[in-house]
Amino acid sequence: MAGEVTKHKVGRGQQAWFRQGPLAPLREELEDLVSRFWGEQGDTWLSGAVPASMDVAETEKALEVKLDLPGFKSEDVDIQLSEGRLTISGERSDEQQEEDKQRNYFRMERRQGNFTRSLTLPCRVKEDEAVADYKDGVLTITLPKSDEAKTKRIQVQS
Repeated sequence: MAGEVTKHKVGRGQQAWFRQGPLAPLREELEDLVSRFWGEQGDTWLSGAVPASMDVAETEKALEVKLDLPGFKSEDVDIQLSEGRLTISGERSDEQQEEDKQRNYFRMERRQGNFTRSLTLPCRVKEDEAVADYKDGVLTITLPKSDEAKTKRIQVQS
């Protein structure tokens, strides 16, 4: 019928392929984009809170993850690494103090709130050798690659 909307069912095999197959990184990026725009925890682009921008780089020996976390204290950041998935979360509390009753704010853009960033790592890492450093508002996490994940050169013989 004209104007009728039909629903397309996705089979279980297709769901598994989309969740774990070659499109998994794309799906994760899209989910992250949507959650950062319309999230439920107040840390969205629409709420005006500062999102935790993240860079992920790979070298021959390690993965390096960097997050911009201005105004956070290192003790307010939690890092979890489990089964090839890295999750970083944190919470920044309001700096406005009770004794500051003489000050009436005309504009207040520095916000409190929390964030969560999560990603599936592209290769296996040595979880027990992971290192996190927080300096000048930038969190740097270094994840050494496992021996199986390191690039191996193969000599071509003639």
